[in-house]
Amino acid sequence: MTTAVAVATMKAAQVTAAGAGLKIVELEIPDPGPGQVRIKVQACGVCRSDAIIVEGRRPGIPYPRVPGHEVAGVVDALGTGVAEWRKGQRVGVGWHGGHDGTCSECRRGDFRLCRNEKNPGISYDGGYQEYMLAPVEALVSIPDSLSDIDAAPLLCAGVATFQALRRAGALPGDLVVVQGIGGLGHLGIQFANKFGYKVAAVGRGSQIESLAMKLGADVYIDSKVKNPAEELQKLGGARVIIATAPDSKALTELIGGLGPNGKLLLIGVTSDPIEVAPLQLIRGGKTIEGWAGVTPADSDDALRFAELRGVRAMIETYPLENAAEAYARMMSGNAEFRVVLTM
Repeated sequence: MTTAVAVATMKAAQVTAAGAGLKIVELEIPDPGPGQVRIKVQACGVCRSDAIIVEGRRPGIPYPRVPGHEVAGVVDALGTGVAEWRKGQRVGVGWHGGHDGTCSECRRGDFRLCRNEKNPGISYDGGYQEYMLAPVEALVSIPDSLSDIDAAPLLCAGVATFQALRRAGALPGDLVVVQGIGGLGHLGIQFANKFGYKVAAVGRGSQIESLAMKLGADVYIDSKVKNPAEELQKLGGARVIIATAPDSKALTELIGGLGPNGKLLLIGVTSDPIEVAPLQLIRGGKTIEGWAGVTPADSDDALRFAELRGVRAMIETYPLENAAEAYARMMSGNAEFRVVLTM
């Protein structure tokens, strides 16, 4: 007579096929393989990039798949060969979920541009579940005083704006502009303020002004009633404009607000083209640059800076069971400003 062995299971919000939506399912709790850890997920941010999985916006995604790349939790089990992390340690995983270490970019140490970069929720199941596996090269250490809910959105939106700003070339006192006051922009304003820049926030509507100033903006420009480029030129021209809102028309208009050696840095993703005359860039040595991503080391820096200087996302929380509702809330554009699932 044989005795059935009970299999430990967990709840997960899974996408069974492109466009099928999120469904709560029971999955077997996985065991980590060599070079992996198992994370007991405590919180996971819901990001607009999760639409890649939920709606099937990229070919070749293997379904069923569990989204989620803003993961905060604790190490629950170690795979063979893992010595640098310990069970019970607080860790996170962001968009950069691993690299091959062998492509030409990795060989030069530029892991963020790995040609075979892994992304949680796309390359492997992400954080919309109670437990997940991750390779050790994707892990980020979470500071003790930073809650899991606060840490989760900093692992994507937070580090994207943090790293773009600190590598953009602006110096303390320079005019730095944050276009869009949403999930990315409200963090960008805080980081720019803490870096010591003169911060101008560009948004739509007078009702946002008080929030922008509270977050750390020195100037608010309402693009509904004023021409942002003209207003920025009155201030001497922007050294850096961080574009967080996916609005190509607005970005085209903002190019005129750059000062000498100014840079328009693109973070928000839009498929529509930006129109620019070559003379606009040649005169004054101006540039447009796409920000290509971050590494776990960058996320380490962002979390510690946020902990030190009090940078925090504005967050709406939902239990894992309500993942579909949380995703819809995020996609509606009405969330203020990041959505986080709690386990």
